[in-house]
Amino acid sequence: MNEALELYEKGLRVARTREETADLKALRSKTLRFISAVHLQMNEFERVIKCVRVLRDGDAGDQHPSLPVMAMKAWLGLGKYGEAEKELRGMVVNNGIPEGAWVSAVEAYFESAGTAGAETAKGVFLGLLGRCHVSASAAVRVSHRVLGESCSEGSKVRAKVVSELVSDDRVVALFSGEAAAKQRTAMHAVLWNCAADHFRLKDYVTSADLFEKAMLYIPFDIENRILRAKGFRVLCLCHLGLSHLDQAQEYINEAEKLEPNIASAFLKYKIYLQKKDQDGAINQIQAMTTCLDFTPDFLSLAAHEAVACRALAIAVAALSNLLNFYAPGKSMPTSEVVVLRTLVTILTQEPGNELEALKFVKRVHNRASELGPNCFFGTGEVGRRERNWFAVTSWNLGTKTGTEKNYELCAEFYRLASEFYCLQVDGQVGENMVCKALILTVSAIIASENQKKITLPESEVKQAVQLLDRAGKILKSTLPGNRLSGDPVATMEPDLYFIYTFCAYDIHGRLNDSGLQLQLVKAFASSKACNPKFLLQIGLTASQGTQCNHEVATFALNECLSAFLSSSSPDYQNVALIVRKLISVTSIHKGDTDDDAVYNMYKQAYRIMVGLKDSVYPTEEGKWLAMTAWNRASVPVRLGQIDAARKWMDLGMQLAKHVSGMETYRACMEDFINGFEKKFGAPNDGGNRPQLVQ
Repeated sequence: MNEALELYEKGLRVARTREETADLKALRSKTLRFISAVHLQMNEFERVIKCVRVLRDGDAGDQHPSLPVMAMKAWLGLGKYGEAEKELRGMVVNNGIPEGAWVSAVEAYFESAGTAGAETAKGVFLGLLGRCHVSASAAVRVSHRVLGESCSEGSKVRAKVVSELVSDDRVVALFSGEAAAKQRTAMHAVLWNCAADHFRLKDYVTSADLFEKAMLYIPFDIENRILRAKGFRVLCLCHLGLSHLDQAQEYINEAEKLEPNIASAFLKYKIYLQKKDQDGAINQIQAMTTCLDFTPDFLSLAAHEAVACRALAIAVAALSNLLNFYAPGKSMPTSEVVVLRTLVTILTQEPGNELEALKFVKRVHNRASELGPNCFFGTGEVGRRERNWFAVTSWNLGTKTGTEKNYELCAEFYRLASEFYCLQVDGQVGENMVCKALILTVSAIIASENQKKITLPESEVKQAVQLLDRAGKILKSTLPGNRLSGDPVATMEPDLYFIYTFCAYDIHGRLNDSGLQLQLVKAFASSKACNPKFLLQIGLTASQGTQCNHEVATFALNECLSAFLSSSSPDYQNVALIVRKLISVTSIHKGDTDDDAVYNMYKQAYRIMVGLKDSVYPTEEGKWLAMTAWNRASVPVRLGQIDAARKWMDLGMQLAKHVSGMETYRACMEDFINGFEKKFGAPNDGGNRPQLVQ
């Protein structure tokens, strides 16, 4: 090259004509440009700048199109971006620069300057549009270069610049017509892919902007209707992510006009869900099922979305609709038992849904009975776990509703629990749990009757008898090791055996079967489950009310009294209560015909009180014994039955001596007895005076 320049100087000295001189100068410029290119390739940027300056500062001022490109690249190599930008902007007014050259220059500038050069690249491109023809391919190429990688630094800024560039009317006009169809598709793909990348990064603002600009490159024709609908749907998703629900609804409405499918219907459902429009969401679930491309999976997905939004009523509606698609022989992605289990789980998360939960639990039992437990629940461990889940859930709901005093529902749930435990899965049945559930079912039925203050109809009484009979049979069929003893407590808790006895006593009383009532109580009294407090409750129940049974009351109270008195520390409060009840029962059923039976009860009370410290035996109960014994003498006195009167007065006096606080009463009693003896005469030897057994 240097030799070429030396030859140029020699040639210039010998040149004779203007043409020869001009040719030599052109040759010199061309040589310098080649030298500049060589320096540029060798990264000798300062020498490139010197060459360019020499060319520009010459006699004619070389304006070759390659000079600004080489100068810009040299300035970029030296890190002087301001000078490089001047060169780049200068290209706009240079008509001689071909499209490929300035596109390459823009790419080189942006590659070196990075995000900071995005605005410059946009300005250059738009400037070129104003002075020369720019192809759609160039616009695609520049847009793609400026966007770069979506996850790189400054991607939001670059996306904003490209968004402004591609939405310019002059740029959009480049892609009109069939001739630019290929480039239009390419631009749409560039914008769509970048928008999708930002969407995955949850940058919904940027992705919505780019998706919207991508819509500018979709023709308004029938062939592209589905693509436009897809664009509206993704815009809906972006605005859902931003919680711009009104805008999202506008976009999905447009998408549905173009392509009414399940995807659009489901997005409308999501909008209703986020707007907390329960009625709208439930109606949209129904609309989803009418779509031609609907599959049941969308109902499962709808339920999942509703649970995530804590819209449990909507989740229940979705799963309830899903149940309508189950039919014999039809393959479904999720088994029916799983859907029902999910429904019951959702309903039990909030209070007040027990009645709705009962409906689905009943459906589970009905379906299991129709199809067979092994077919419905499954076989092996899976089937057992499914059956047990519904059994335990029914049990727990029965306990919950019972605690809340909703005894009618409580009875239903316990009845279902017993039925679930009866279902055989791989030959296994939970007999003990069946027995417990049956007993608690009858208990809840009786409690509901008392709560509503109604009388059980005969049909329900018979049903309760059947339930108790089933429970009784299970109680008798004890394990082989327990059959010799025949004690039901070996296989169940004492409390439940008491509840069984108590309920059976109540139900059989309605059938006037007093003999069976006594038999039941005696069997309970002889079992290991028996304790005095249980017997006391049975005795008190049997001693009062419309279904009183004096034989059961007398037996239970006497057994209870013996048990309390045999204790190392008797509960005298309960002892006194039992004594009073026994006296009342005996007085009612034997008093008129067997005065000695009542008298013996008082004597037993006297024997209990003798030797006790003051106030150990309840004072008020002691006073009651003394006063009622004394008052029993009033009728014999009026009838002139002297011996009978003397017997009761003497007993009242003896009882009063062992009750603190009755000193005044005793004085009055003694005065009355002295007057009585004076009037009727005292016995000579005391032989006729009744003596208390000490």
